[in-house]
Amino acid sequence: MYKENDYVVYKKDVCKIKSIKKSKINGKDYYILVPVCDESLIIDVPTDNRMGYLRNIMSSKEVDKLINNIPHIEPLLNINDKHLERIYKELLYNGTQEDLIKIIKTTYLRNDHRINNNKKISEKDNYYLNQAEKYLYTEIAVALNMDFTETKNYIINKVEELVK
Repeated sequence: MYKENDYVVYKKDVCKIKSIKKSKINGKDYYILVPVCDESLIIDVPTDNRMGYLRNIMSSKEVDKLINNIPHIEPLLNINDKHLERIYKELLYNGTQEDLIKIIKTTYLRNDHRINNNKKISEKDNYYLNQAEKYLYTEIAVALNMDFTETKNYIINKVEELVK
C-alpha cells in the first residue's frame, strides 16, 4: 500500500498521492492522486488497485538500466503510414518505457528525414513524440529528482556517451 506524498504512475501519468480517504458511499479506501503535469486534476483510485492502473515509479537503478538499453532499442521500420497511428497509440497507451523510446526514436527519425527533404514535420509524428517524451521524461524526472528539461538533456548526453 502506498502512503501520502508517494509518487506513483496511474495509467501513464506520474501522480503524487495527496491523501487516502474512505468513500462515504461504499466505505472503501481511495488514493487521491494529483498528476504532476496537471495539478488542477484530482483522480480517485481504489487502494485495492484491482484494475492494475497503479504502479511504482521506476527506481534510479531501473532508469540507469533503461538508459543503457536505449541504443539497442530499434525504431519502428517499414511501417505503412496508414497503420502508423494505430501502432503509435498501442505503444503509447499499452506499452512499456521501451515502447515509448521506440516512438521517440521513430518520430525523431521520420521528422528529421522530412526536414532534410525540405518538408514540414508531420503533425501526427510530432504529437506522438511529445506524448511519449512527456510520459517517459516525467517519470524519469521524478525518479532522479530532476526537472523535465534536465532529464531530457541528461538522457541525450548519456546516450551520446554510450554510442561513442
